[in-house]
Amino acid sequence: MGIKIKLSFWQIINMNVGFLGIQYSFGLQQSAVNPIYDFLGASPDQLPLLNLAGPLTGLLIQPIIGALSDKTWSPKFGGRRKPFFLIGALVCSVALFLFPFSSSLWMAAGLLWILDAGNNTAMEPYRAFIADKLDVSQQPVGFQAQSFFTGFGQTLANISLFIFPMIFIGTTGKLPTWVYASFFLGAVCSIASVLWSSHTTKEIPPTEEELQKIREEPLNISTPFIDIFNAVKHMPKVMWQLALVYLFQWYALFCYWQNSSKSVALSVWHTTPQKDMKLYSEAVGWTGLVNGWYNIVTFLCAFSLVYFAKKYSAKFVHFTCLMLAAIGFLIFPHVENKYLLFPAITGFGIGWASMMGIPYLMVVNDIPKERYGVYMGIINMMIVIPMFIQTITFGYILKHFLNNDPRLAITFAGVLLIIGAVCTLFIKTKKVELSE
Repeated sequence: MGIKIKLSFWQIINMNVGFLGIQYSFGLQQSAVNPIYDFLGASPDQLPLLNLAGPLTGLLIQPIIGALSDKTWSPKFGGRRKPFFLIGALVCSVALFLFPFSSSLWMAAGLLWILDAGNNTAMEPYRAFIADKLDVSQQPVGFQAQSFFTGFGQTLANISLFIFPMIFIGTTGKLPTWVYASFFLGAVCSIASVLWSSHTTKEIPPTEEELQKIREEPLNISTPFIDIFNAVKHMPKVMWQLALVYLFQWYALFCYWQNSSKSVALSVWHTTPQKDMKLYSEAVGWTGLVNGWYNIVTFLCAFSLVYFAKKYSAKFVHFTCLMLAAIGFLIFPHVENKYLLFPAITGFGIGWASMMGIPYLMVVNDIPKERYGVYMGIINMMIVIPMFIQTITFGYILKHFLNNDPRLAITFAGVLLIIGAVCTLFIKTKKVELSE
């Protein structure tokens, strides 16, 4: 890699703007896709399987695309990472544009596969793009900017679910008209924000030695899987302990995201998608506002958790945050006043802030620096594997043990977070030295 030049604050902001569109798309996946399934007639126990796209594409596409971008240099198409995240953003935009035109459940499910494939194609090279461009002293600012746009994009997506139903009234085809507005805005944001970052920030050309190495090592799709297999074989014990926490943590989160709108519809509006589509649309919009609030809580408190991790230990902070999230989930299904949903979900906002960063502090000292990238990829696998397990098992659990009640699904998620929090206490970590 060539010489890294110090960038100004606004140059760092410009290079991270693309995360706005990518995370707007993820926000719609979390809060709007499942209500669309409901509008198209899905039963509660079908939702986990209909969400299979997320974990599978994350598991398969990210390591492949990341490895391919490491061995790519194309000045004609922007460099090493840009060709991949531009293609990913374009695929996202097309899928978002087409999504509201879904005429059947399986058409919507197919478009979710395409949408998630695009998101994952864009995400991994984009993260590498930030690391490529910034030196060690500027990387914290770069990742803070990334966190800001992540929170902002998801908040914007969730708030659109509340505001647009008041502006775009009625239905178009089988879906409410506001769905079209939210997804069309997402389509524009996805490609426009990535194009902005691509236009304002040039990649650093590889050295002649690196170019020679790229030419000598042909692209091989099996390479990332071989690297991952060897890394798992020698994985530090602390990562296995974290994997157990993640099993309960991420299984629980998928339960919440799939069932939050229907839980609110039942507890506050006393309705279902089948009973009253108009009332259910109100519930979906309000849930979007509630989910927007927890994302706001997340980026407001994220940096303070680093201070507490230094003072008390990352393990204790994550335990506390998971317990706060669990309490929020246990209270959430019983709230009948729509305004009280905001304090109820605040605990999850704090927990989400910890989930996005604190676990890395627990394992970083045990990871060999020369294999840091591979192990970060494995941590991503530790996230998507529980999601995959959830999509193929929770439909049965919900139907046969939880009476297809979305409120019980969120209660179940709260119990899982408590188990995950207890498992956190058994993690044995090295002392992490955090900078002031």
